[in-house]
Amino acid sequence: MAVQMSEYGTLLLDIDTETHVATVTLNRPDRLNAFNRQMCEEVARVWHRLKFDETVHAVVLRAAGDKAFCAGLDVQESYGQPDDIWNHEDPGELLSPKWQKLWKPVVCAVQGMCTAGAFYFLNEADVVLCSEDATFFDSHVTFGMVSAIEPIGLMRRIGLGDTLRIALAGNDERVTATTALRIGLVSEVVADRDQLWARADALATRIAAKPSAATQGTVRAIWESLDKPYRVAVEQGLAYTRIGNPIGMAQVTREGMRKGTGERR
Repeated sequence: MAVQMSEYGTLLLDIDTETHVATVTLNRPDRLNAFNRQMCEEVARVWHRLKFDETVHAVVLRAAGDKAFCAGLDVQESYGQPDDIWNHEDPGELLSPKWQKLWKPVVCAVQGMCTAGAFYFLNEADVVLCSEDATFFDSHVTFGMVSAIEPIGLMRRIGLGDTLRIALAGNDERVTATTALRIGLVSEVVADRDQLWARADALATRIAAKPSAATQGTVRAIWESLDKPYRVAVEQGLAYTRIGNPIGMAQVTREGMRKGTGERR
């Protein structure tokens, strides 16, 4: 049964206690789902909430409206940085699930425009899907701004060459859904938003059916390996298997193993 939480002004949060999937919807379609200070703080609160909610085993991140997934920072509002420049914060720390140490798998569903700060969401999602109308670009340099933080995260997904092309082309070149699939920015393309949301939910439901101890450990081991030398990452991954395997394996039924579903007890 899905339950919608109503305490957020810029987001919608639905938690399905039967499928163990939480759905987070960016909900500023009139502003192309651009994020402001309120949205950043609410996203961080949601990541923290889902981290400790034991009924949630996977997350879908999507956006309301048809025109855009997210247009980045809302430049028509002041974000409200402190006067002391050394205390300025990166909005990405609030928007990114891995910064908030949420290790539950995140499936990101992108339709329409996806630009600039929107890459904060893509860069730390575990699976990214898009509809055929999706377009990806980074507008920073077009407006005279250095494009730095988003491309650094993006480079971990698609490599140096394609990251530089996106960062330097600015508004002059849009990455289509077909190209995004080719370069590995997304793993699947579907026809339209309705199919996109249904496909994201179906994939998250399949993932959530696995023991959360196993999926969270997998996500954490793989993401943390990016910051470590190979041998160190392997040794840490081995430690995570020793921590997570006894818990996760105890949650799998014999019938689930026979069917290959990993169904929980």
